[in-house]
Formats: sequence, structure tokens, C-alpha cells
Amino acid sequence: MPPATDCPTDNLKFMGCKDTKIFPTHVAPNSSFIIFSYLWQSISNIAVLMKQPITANQRKLIASLQQARHRRANGLFVLEGTRSVLDSAHCFAIEMLVATAAWLDEYSDRIPENIGRILSARPDEMKQMSSMVTPQGVIAVCRIPEISQDFDLDANELIIALDRIQDPGNMGTIMRVADWFGINRIIASPDTVDLYNPKVIQATMGAIARVQVAYLPLPETLRRLAATGMEIYGTFLGGEPLYTSELTTGGVIVMGNEGNGICPETAATITRRLTILPFPVDHPTVESLNVGVATAITVAEFRRRLMIS
Repeated sequence: MPPATDCPTDNLKFMGCKDTKIFPTHVAPNSSFIIFSYLWQSISNIAVLMKQPITANQRKLIASLQQARHRRANGLFVLEGTRSVLDSAHCFAIEMLVATAAWLDEYSDRIPENIGRILSARPDEMKQMSSMVTPQGVIAVCRIPEISQDFDLDANELIIALDRIQDPGNMGTIMRVADWFGINRIIASPDTVDLYNPKVIQATMGAIARVQVAYLPLPETLRRLAATGMEIYGTFLGGEPLYTSELTTGGVIVMGNEGNGICPETAATITRRLTILPFPVDHPTVESLNVGVATAITVAEFRRRLMIS
């Protein structure tokens, strides 16, 4: 066993302390100080990991949040999986963190500070609450934040509007695209898939923490924005070719339903109709693009114009 040294940080390393940066440089080595500091950090770590076993009612509540009506009724949603919890949970008010003992042991030093309660659960209990085929051992139950339904847009701001998008994977992909290209806000029709659907959250890959989604009556909202002089773009067959059309820096890009496109009432508000042409133009191709792919191509072209202007 190596002997203790005169260096406080060496002594802490010897005693198993991970963080040796707690000593001010002007403090002389002192065994009492070392012991006090080590005990203080140990107590702090223990306090973070103080947890209670999850109850049957809590398990039922978390499992029920798979459904939109229970999310709305309780004002709660779940972040699931190590990446989602560690990367995104700090952006929300966390009511409780549920994890296996193994997960807590591995990630105790990375647990977000804004946690109401820490609950422990067995792997079989995690499976009962999880939407994942292979649960990763952690679920954060978060409060649904209030997002203003009334906002003003800068003339140079680019946003996305979604008309009746139904597939959770597409919704999550579009949010991920928005995050990548610096779009902070999305408007969605009330019948678009719920933002807090677990499959949507998984597909966003963390974008849910940075991209706001407001569910609003789409035609009414688009008419109001068009009245301010903002261009309302929509993707259609037979519109202006995207790559050769004049595009503004700001505006609204409307993306339509997977099977039916943009509905007639929303289409009536569109001021510019755009088309993503295949290449070559006369080459036989698939009938249409996936809405997530079409969104990425359209937004990328808007940003490319901004970069070269």
C-alpha cells in the first residue's frame, strides 16, 4: 500500500477521491484538512445518490405516459435512455429520475442537478415502463414546459410549419434537421403527432431540448404571418424548381402530410410553391420523397443561399 504524501491531492487520489481540484493552492498541507475535504465530498456523493425504491403507483404512472392523453392529463413526459437523459434532461424540470442500481453506479457523477427525486428500479421493472425494445436503465420524468402560442417573427427568421405530420420518426427527424440548420421554432397543426411521443423524442436525438414546437391552427397562423410580408413557402409537384428559384433569408417552409401533402385550406395560404426536381428531370424515379428527407433538402438550400450571399 503506497504511503500518504505531503501533497493533498496525492492523498485524495490514494483514498479514492475522483475530484482533486477542491484545494485552494494557498492552503498548506494538513491532514485534518484532507480528511475533512474527503469526508465532505463523500457525503455530497452519498446525498446525490440517496434514492428510494419505485412504488407500483409510480410504475403505473410512468407506463401511462406512453399515451398522449395521460401526458396531457399529468403534464408530464419521459426522456428515456442514457443519451437523452444526460444530454437533454437539464433543459427540463425533472420530477423524478428512475434508474437501475448499475446505471446509478456508472453515471452518478453525471446526474443532472435539477432532479426532484431519484428512484431505483430493477431491470424487469424498467422493462414494464419502457418504450424501448432494450431499455437502457434510466428514465427521467419531466414536466411539459409551457410554450407561448403567440409569438412574433423576425423578417429574417426561417421556421418550419408542419401540416398533419403523423409518423413519430418523421416528426423527430424534422426536429433534428431544424436543430442542425439553426431553426429554433416549428409551428405544427393540432392534428400533427404529439411532440412528447416517446418515439418522437428518441428520433430527435436531443433536438427536443433546443427546438420549440407550437401547436396552432395552421391556416389562420400562416395568414397572419403572410400579412406581415413574410413569404410562406410550400413543397408541391409542379411548383418553382427549388434550386433555381429566388429565396428569401426568412420565411415559413410548410411541409405536408406523408400521404396527402398539404391540405387545401393550408395550401391557400402559400405564397410560393416550390418543387424538388429529380435528377435527371426526365428519369423514372419513385413517386415522392419522404417528408423528413424533403425537409432536409429544402432547408439546406435556404441555408446554402444564405452562406453564399
